[in-house]
Amino acid sequence: MTLRTGHTGLNVTDLDRSLAFYRDVLGFALLAEGKEDDRRYAFLGDGGGDEQPVLTLWQQAQAAYDRGRAGLHHLAFTADSIDRVREYETALRAAGVDFAHDGVVAHREGASSGGIFFHDPDGTRLEISVPHGAENAPAPHASAPTCGFF
Repeated sequence: MTLRTGHTGLNVTDLDRSLAFYRDVLGFALLAEGKEDDRRYAFLGDGGGDEQPVLTLWQQAQAAYDRGRAGLHHLAFTADSIDRVREYETALRAAGVDFAHDGVVAHREGASSGGIFFHDPDGTRLEISVPHGAENAPAPHASAPTCGFF
């Protein structure tokens, strides 16, 4: 048996704010939502007709993401083209999102893969990238991988 990633669950401080970000800015579809005061959550899908959750949001966090604690380093999504990555970048900038690097960057010096690196409303580090198409993009670090969020 080979294991695969099923869905990713993120603790958030404000479900309404995070749901708006992941649904309205990144385009995830709302599959189900729990609205009880002490049990708020949202199951999000990719909008492709498959009713399987890709991402779940749990309103359980008391504070923003802390990169100094063990756990999630960053969450990476793959787009189908570099043009689509740039469309996401435009939408994210319009939403006032904080970026880790300026625009599309290569994963490392000389790589054809790359993308954008940014933060969600709770500071969770996110990536949208492509395996090819970023050949001409700069690499922010000479030797460390860009997805390291250094």
